[in-house]
Amino acid sequence: METKSRFKSGCEYLKKKKNLYIMLVPAVLFFLVFHYAPMYGVLIAFKDFSFKKGIMGSAWIGLDNFIYMFHLDNFYMVFKNSLTLSFLRIVFTFPIPILLALFLNDIRSARYQKVIQTLFYLPHFVSWVVIGGILVNFLSPVDGVLNNIITMFGGEPVYFLAENKYFYPIILLSSIWKESGWGTIIYLAAITGISSELYEAARIDGANKFQCMRFITFPGIRSTVVTMLILRLGSVMNNGFEQIFVLQNTRNLAVSEVFETYTYRLGLLSGRYSFATTVGLFTAVINIILLLGSNWVARRLGEEGLF
Repeated sequence: METKSRFKSGCEYLKKKKNLYIMLVPAVLFFLVFHYAPMYGVLIAFKDFSFKKGIMGSAWIGLDNFIYMFHLDNFYMVFKNSLTLSFLRIVFTFPIPILLALFLNDIRSARYQKVIQTLFYLPHFVSWVVIGGILVNFLSPVDGVLNNIITMFGGEPVYFLAENKYFYPIILLSSIWKESGWGTIIYLAAITGISSELYEAARIDGANKFQCMRFITFPGIRSTVVTMLILRLGSVMNNGFEQIFVLQNTRNLAVSEVFETYTYRLGLLSGRYSFATTVGLFTAVINIILLLGSNWVARRLGEEGLF
């Protein structure tokens, strides 16, 4: 009887919320078609894949692709570059959307707030290909704006994209400019869930803006911050192909080669699809380990985590 009652109540709930579930169908189909169905192709990592023979017909070689990958001379350089750039992103770019959300929330004029939000959001909709072209021209040692300013003050032109020490700052600054405004959306949504009565009580007690921000706003969005940090750690091996690729050249390859570009060069351009899948599977395993580990740490520290 209890099972039948639960089934009946579940059907009633689905009937009541059917419009919401209908809206969910496109998203479910998207993940099924583009994320779950392609997982069948992971088998390629354990095979000597041939287009002629297909996935099932290709010879099974076990872990040979992984052994080959670990013995490549530049594999550990790519591994180091990927980790270094990802952790630099976490340290320098992850906090920026939080600070911007706190700043935007403190603007009292609704009209001014919308204008500022729009200006922050707009760069997100510009392609990395376009931004890469702008940066290449802006930093050009021949007629770039920055080098023109340097030579105006008596300095020598600098080929910024050819010197390794400048590559990471360029990547981080361009990422902050392009994506930070878009990242504030989640935090602003979390801030709207904080009761306005808490702010009123704090102002009555004499708290200023920064004290309200420190003791009310930030604690109110802490769980959201932790969740976003766990998700970011879960994709620490992913640095984004487009941004790196458009700013990469043979002169900065020692610091710019990450797993996305590495897979593209050795796997796809050379037609070594088994190797490309091997690298992708390796990075996915690392991401899962970091995701589960960071979630476990968050739970141990008293946060809700993802699950």
